[in-house]
Amino acid sequence: MIVDLHNHTTLCHHAEGKMYEYIEVAIKNGTKYFGFSDHAPMDYDLKYRMSLKEKDSYENDVRNLRKKYENQIEILLGYEVDYLPKYHEKSVLNADVDYLIGSVHFLDHWGFDNPEFIREYESRDIDDIWKEYFTQIEFMAKSGLFDIVAHLDLMKVFKFLPQTDIKTLALNTIKAIKKSNMVVEINSAGYRKPINEAYPSREILELCYEYEVDITFGSDAHKPNQVGLNSDKMLDFARSIGYEKCAIFKNRDKELIKF
Repeated sequence: MIVDLHNHTTLCHHAEGKMYEYIEVAIKNGTKYFGFSDHAPMDYDLKYRMSLKEKDSYENDVRNLRKKYENQIEILLGYEVDYLPKYHEKSVLNADVDYLIGSVHFLDHWGFDNPEFIREYESRDIDDIWKEYFTQIEFMAKSGLFDIVAHLDLMKVFKFLPQTDIKTLALNTIKAIKKSNMVVEINSAGYRKPINEAYPSREILELCYEYEVDITFGSDAHKPNQVGLNSDKMLDFARSIGYEKCAIFKNRDKELIKF
């Protein structure tokens, strides 16, 4: 996988391994552009993200590794930022980074992708949940704060799928993503989850292609051995839809390259 922009570090408290180990695996996989985008600090759900006081050391560590490995791989710096406007840190949104990944993991304080809270699905209408989820992604796109949409249909993680056609549910969201000039990542973490497929689904990626939304790739690795895992599947998936180029970012500027 030439491009891999979504990867974590132990600062998020639910990842393992040294940062250099992630890079060594990426080099072995033939990756040309590798990005760290750990969970950005904010005063919410603190046990799953770095603290604000760790922000500078995280950025410095990535930059030092960039220098160390500059002849073998290009290392990019980013954050994955939960779309929780009341809790956003201005220092993150204005950080000197290559890109910001926007994600939605919470609906009204419900961490819907956390196995600890899976029973919440039993007490809600599944279509209402999906509508609420896509509405949050749409708001995130319209905010203009981010460059990449993380795991666009994360709501499917435990196989709670909508009864309504997914393209109907996602249409306005895809239009908002296009208008905002954001890109959608093809994220391989879904292969490691009960749903056992990439994010997003074929139906949603077809919709992205129809509306000329650009894509990128991410392992969403939380362990070194997850870097590039199932990359062949992701590349074949993207090509089967019609994509031939993917996005990288440098200093928040998008560039499309062939994959």
